Amino acid sequence: MTTTDEQSIDWETWCFQMITAAGEAKSDYMEALQAAKEQDTNKADELMTSGDKHFATCHDLHTSLVQREASGNPVQVSLLLTHVEDQMMSAEIIKTLVVELRALYTRLAR
Repeated sequence: MTTTDEQSIDWETWCFQMITAAGEAKSDYMEALQAAKEQDTNKADELMTSGDKHFATCHDLHTSLVQREASGNPVQVSLLLTHVEDQMMSAEIIKTLVVELRALYTRLAR
């Protein structure tokens, strides 16, 4: 979304863009874990990078909402937006766990 005009923002579309990006990030992180289990470090690295890009997209959209709120333009809080934030948090948690598990797989493979 590039506009800040209240009338032109489609909140549902905005939320689904964030949900989709967070979901893609989670999928990439989980696929990276599977690649790490198979000791395919290059594929795991590529998938983590892809996940980070998807998460950055979601984070950028979310940041724009926070900035909107901070500038005095209220953001419509809904169950859908709450779901967005839940998906973002779960993506962050999954990434943290995948990073730790990858380190463990690397250590065990020595």
